[in-house]
Amino acid sequence: MNQVPTVEELSSSQEYELLATVEHSRIKDFVLDQVMEDRRFIPYYMVYQTILFLGALFFFTRSVVLAVRGDWSYLLVSLGSVAFSLTFLVVIHELLHGLVLKLAGAPRINFGVVRGRFIFYAEADQFVMGKKDFLWVAFTPLVFIQIITLVLIILWYAQPLVFFPVMVMCIHSFFCAGDVALAALFYRFPGHDVFTYDNRNEKASYYYIRRKVS
Repeated sequence: MNQVPTVEELSSSQEYELLATVEHSRIKDFVLDQVMEDRRFIPYYMVYQTILFLGALFFFTRSVVLAVRGDWSYLLVSLGSVAFSLTFLVVIHELLHGLVLKLAGAPRINFGVVRGRFIFYAEADQFVMGKKDFLWVAFTPLVFIQIITLVLIILWYAQPLVFFPVMVMCIHSFFCAGDVALAALFYRFPGHDVFTYDNRNEKASYYYIRRKVS
């Protein structure tokens, strides 16, 4: 098993090469670049997102139709799910990232927001992660929230409340697009190890690749 290097080793050793420096305020631009370049995972996730988007559109439209017919319960639940997703769900999502970072061994967890751009993040200052730890951090919110909402859909099937987990599941999939795109970076260089860490003072994340030994 390859040992995870320190920040000093990544920045000073000839064994490692800097792949990218990602300012938190520009992370959406970096994610978009990854989406355009990746051909292994992103296309499948885009299909998944499209299906969920069409599902959300169908259920929301249905709730509006039912409201026009006099049953407002479905529309109120749908609007409540949107309000929940844009507030409390954001907090839950980032707390899950932070929890897994802590379980991975990060000594300090911080949370931040880029004002005016609806960008939220959890960071572990100067804590280096390889692929395994990063994938746990990236995918835990996606898997956890989607499982919970799926269980609630099953429990509330044929009730107005079922619109709540359906809409939350669909909206949350868009929250996770950035996590999936960043995780895809770890698979773009077969045979190489990729590492990352956050720098709180610089409000940026760094990605390094371990060069192959000739």
